[in-house]
Amino acid sequence: MMIWNASYSRKVLVAALLVAVTLPTLGQVPAPAEVPNDPVARSILEKADQIRFPQEGFQVDVAIVSTSEGNAPEERKYRVLSKGNENSIVMVVEPASERGQILLMRGRDLWLFLPSVSQPVRLSMSQRLTGQVANGDLARANFMGDYNPRVLRTDLLDGEKYHVLELTAVDRGVTYQRVLLWVRQSNNYPHKAEFYSASGRLLKTCSYQDFEKMAGKVRPTKLVIEDALRKGDQSVLDYSAMKLRDLPEKVFTKDYLKRLE
Repeated sequence: MMIWNASYSRKVLVAALLVAVTLPTLGQVPAPAEVPNDPVARSILEKADQIRFPQEGFQVDVAIVSTSEGNAPEERKYRVLSKGNENSIVMVVEPASERGQILLMRGRDLWLFLPSVSQPVRLSMSQRLTGQVANGDLARANFMGDYNPRVLRTDLLDGEKYHVLELTAVDRGVTYQRVLLWVRQSNNYPHKAEFYSASGRLLKTCSYQDFEKMAGKVRPTKLVIEDALRKGDQSVLDYSAMKLRDLPEKVFTKDYLKRLE
């Protein structure tokens, strides 16, 4: 079941009426976690992150098509506003029936705002958004703030050398507990990633494709995320209309969300 469908919205409304939920202040952002001093791995990861997304404030549209065996493809569209790795807004664009539903991320705290519910609902980064896409896959702009990196090895793929980075979660609040990331040595392009659970189980894989210039830098405009447990289940994310945008702190507040279109 997707997070943002009508059935889920009704359940959230009932829960909001029956249960009093105490939420931390939206303006509170946890202090950054301490990371090990591995300058080589951190430099590689930082360069790969800068290629994936701008470090400045930006806006991007994301179209997601999810397929699974025996089911018709499911299409959804989102608009993401992000600044650094601490503040993000994910708005539903399509389907039209779900417009007005918004994810707000502050630090590692994530809330879902629904038009029919007066109070936001706390969510986890690892919870499913749609198809094979987790909330954190859209809300978190980079790996640097969430993982401790180390260089695991070098792989040769189709004549190209790749750094293989092992990323270990700084705490249990991030999207995945362990990630293996392949980064091309010649240009620091991210190539593919494997995402693991805390028990070491491979959950899904991601390939970064269709590199084109967006917001001043060549970036992957297509991501293919495949379920490692259910063959044939995948989500294809297409990024478009990326642009740098001035996003002051006030944008990432509950009151400001009412002004977003």
